[in-house]
Amino acid sequence: MGLIQRELCSTGMYNPTFTGFSRTLPWLALTVKARHEQVVREALEMRGFEGYAPTCKVVRRWSDRFQKVETPLFAGYVFCRGITGSRTPILRIPGVRSVVSFGGEAARVPDAEIEHIRCVLASGFTVEPWPFLTVGTLVRIHAGPLAGVEGIVVEDRDNWRVVVSVQMLQRSVAVHVTRDALSPARVRSRLSFLPAQRGPYVS
Repeated sequence: MGLIQRELCSTGMYNPTFTGFSRTLPWLALTVKARHEQVVREALEMRGFEGYAPTCKVVRRWSDRFQKVETPLFAGYVFCRGITGSRTPILRIPGVRSVVSFGGEAARVPDAEIEHIRCVLASGFTVEPWPFLTVGTLVRIHAGPLAGVEGIVVEDRDNWRVVVSVQMLQRSVAVHVTRDALSPARVRSRLSFLPAQRGPYVS
């Protein structure tokens, strides 16, 4: 066997608990009960699957203070890899509602989208959930720890954000970057900016 697969967790650390076999299988998305993302991820890993439920820190206001708390980046979803044949073992896991499917076929999440999310979380930049965007300019980050990541650029209150999307889930995350780290991605003709859009604030 000898192969060790590394799983990048929300903290940016790797979890060397999976065999190389699941690398050949596609990522799927599971819908899960509210606040069951990490429970389902752990249950998947205990059963030999690869689970990924990225999180970020958000600021919550209590009656007497502000506090940073860990929250799911994609609330209600967990990514899973390693499913072959029947989905029954997955659907029997407490907290799992369904495998995201279209026309009866499980919808695959491109590896590149998972890797972009991992890269964003490992970068050390501020990350936050963001409304899904289908229009705007596609840009590539060409400098720093996020070099190579592509997303849609938005401007909000003099801050630059690149929005990285998981198309199939229609969910996005936003990462703060400097303007000089951005360049147009591949075939798009020129850089244009979307109107400011509000999302949950994260410091």
